[in-house]
Amino acid sequence: MSGCCDNDCSLEPLHERQRRTLQIVMAINALMFVVIFGASYYAKSSALFADSLDNLGDALTYGLSLYAVSRGAAIKAKVALFKGILIFLAALTVAAQIVYKLFIPSVPVFEIMGIFSALGLATNSLCLFLLWRHRHEDINMNSVWECSRNDIASNISVFVAAGAVWFTGSGWPDIAVALGLTWLLLRSAIRVISSAMTELRAAT
Repeated sequence: MSGCCDNDCSLEPLHERQRRTLQIVMAINALMFVVIFGASYYAKSSALFADSLDNLGDALTYGLSLYAVSRGAAIKAKVALFKGILIFLAALTVAAQIVYKLFIPSVPVFEIMGIFSALGLATNSLCLFLLWRHRHEDINMNSVWECSRNDIASNISVFVAAGAVWFTGSGWPDIAVALGLTWLLLRSAIRVISSAMTELRAAT
């Protein structure tokens, strides 16, 4: 076959499927970041803010993954490492917002939290479904899957926090869930960075 070696040609259909999936989930997460960030500002919710940053991080992650789809193992490992660093920075940003809320407390609008966490859960479930078949293909797609799986836990946590805020009339459930999401982000960052470093050492 002209224009490519046999191995490259056999991998191209796989790479094309990965690209299509990543383009769809990137667009979904970019849109949801804008929507949920606006909702978190209106609702004064740290947990919803963490959720919006998760969407932003995912949109950036999927964009980087698009770049890495047809690259070599070393490039994919470096991109995965960068994704892990992005997740870590998101965790630090949420932690800073929690500290701010501790000094300037407020009670979030639980209705907004509930509605938009449910919306996020629906859209992220769609993303998880689309990414399911790609999760074991390579380090690039595995790290994407990791991010998407975190989103489901985040959405459910925020929804539960909304109910707890309604029940208690306090902002503490929102802060508690935001702390939990910070831990989840840190745990995910460590796992992605560790896997990427292992892959990078093997590739070099």
